Amino acid sequence: MTESRFRKWAPLPVLSLALAIIIIDTTLLNVSLSTLIRELHTNLQSLQWVISAYSLTLAALTVTGGRMGDLFGKRRMFRLGAILFAVGSFQASISNSVPVLLIGESLIEGIGAALMMPATASLLVSRYRGHDRAVAFGIWGGVAAVAGAVGPLLGGFLTTHYSWRWGFRINVFVVAILLAGSVIIDEPAERHTKKVDWIGVLLSALGLFLVVFGIIESTTWGWIHARRPIPFVNLGGFSFVPLTIVAGVVVLVFFARWEWNCERNGGTPIVSMKLFSNHHFIAGATITALLMLSQNGVIFSIPVFLQSVNNLDAFHTGLSLLPMSIMLLIVSPGAGFLTKHIPHKRIVQTGLAVSVVALLVLRWSLHVGMSIWSLAPGLALYGLGMGMVLSQVNNLTLSSVPVRDAGEASGVMNTFRQVGASLGAAIIGAILLSTIVTNLQEAIDASPTIAAESKPKIDASIRLQASALAFGGAEVFSEVPPATRVELGKMRRVATTTGDRTALLCGAGFAFLALLVSVRLPLRPAEHP
Repeated sequence: MTESRFRKWAPLPVLSLALAIIIIDTTLLNVSLSTLIRELHTNLQSLQWVISAYSLTLAALTVTGGRMGDLFGKRRMFRLGAILFAVGSFQASISNSVPVLLIGESLIEGIGAALMMPATASLLVSRYRGHDRAVAFGIWGGVAAVAGAVGPLLGGFLTTHYSWRWGFRINVFVVAILLAGSVIIDEPAERHTKKVDWIGVLLSALGLFLVVFGIIESTTWGWIHARRPIPFVNLGGFSFVPLTIVAGVVVLVFFARWEWNCERNGGTPIVSMKLFSNHHFIAGATITALLMLSQNGVIFSIPVFLQSVNNLDAFHTGLSLLPMSIMLLIVSPGAGFLTKHIPHKRIVQTGLAVSVVALLVLRWSLHVGMSIWSLAPGLALYGLGMGMVLSQVNNLTLSSVPVRDAGEASGVMNTFRQVGASLGAAIIGAILLSTIVTNLQEAIDASPTIAAESKPKIDASIRLQASALAFGGAEVFSEVPPATRVELGKMRRVATTTGDRTALLCGAGFAFLALLVSVRLPLRPAEHP
């Protein structure tokens, strides 16, 4: 018996809404940074940790969430994840310090998202076929793209007119809708042996944590030479950052070896190493990761520029990103309908090429004293490119594996996504702050108006409080004469603009790498039983 059109498409809005709130929370705080710094008495680096830790939790546990969906039922894990997401959101909404915010948003909410996210994609794979799947993933990918762009706008509006806390409170009401709507979600009856590889979970989480920790802390401690004394240990003037990153890579190598042995001995690994021999799947997952690295060049750096250099509030910062949001909203669903006439791979490749050009246009547009309207062409072009890519890259990636492995594959793909997002915030943030510090130091050394005897003290203050520079650096310059403080403020704005331009150039580089990887994608999605 043919199912009704309503029954066929009704799960799609529920699954898309779940994906939307997960992704919105990855960008919700980006435009509220200056407000959070003031209200929570913290600095940019601490908030960088909150943003990265949410993505890191998703990266570390999404594969586990996908596997648990295969073992215990996708709909059951979807509901459990939604409940945890609501609990974490509520805690974040009442937080009065960075640690409480970190536990609520980054840990509890992140665990909930890690259970929900794989279920959304794998349920689409198991439910839709052929052109229906292309349309479903076009809408699903469009929602993902738009959610990433809507996050700053929503966060800015709530922060400016109400409170940033409402961004989390709304999640509680959305989860209630998701739980009610989950009754219309069905799934295949197939189950696997109910066993979770907890050692694999621990190794993957530890390895990813060490890598991201090293990248984020590089701003404070330095990449090679230590910028300040390291407590409890003497490394001869060298920073611990390279050691931490190498340790993380070593743990991830042990993780891969453990998973391979687990599978060879008949166990149930959280990641089947056979997936990594599927070239089409790995190409799609890698593109997704690189795309998230690239997107942070826009979502992280441009709000910093608009608030720190152009002195915009949170709402107008989000509003400035509206051209990108509008294009994503239009292009992402529409690209799914184009697949009847244009191969999916060509849509993705065209979108990646447009994204590279868009980021270069944005970089060229950025300068002190510019009008925010100067950003509109580059942002609209970037929305066009991202919309084309995100509409079909998920379809091409997940269609390359059998439906029975969709949960695990979805978990791995979304792990790549979140590793990209987490590393993106860490790498782009580190590059941004490092560039600001370097350029500011050079400007101070060359300045004829700053007294020579004051320069060493200012330089030392900059090194110790680098993370405060992106949003004013009042505490860094508090002890200098007023005239010198004004001069330093001008230098800081120029240095911040240079840092943002460098961040956007890095974003364009990541998008170009994704374009190179796209040659390994299949022309069209494969059909599996």
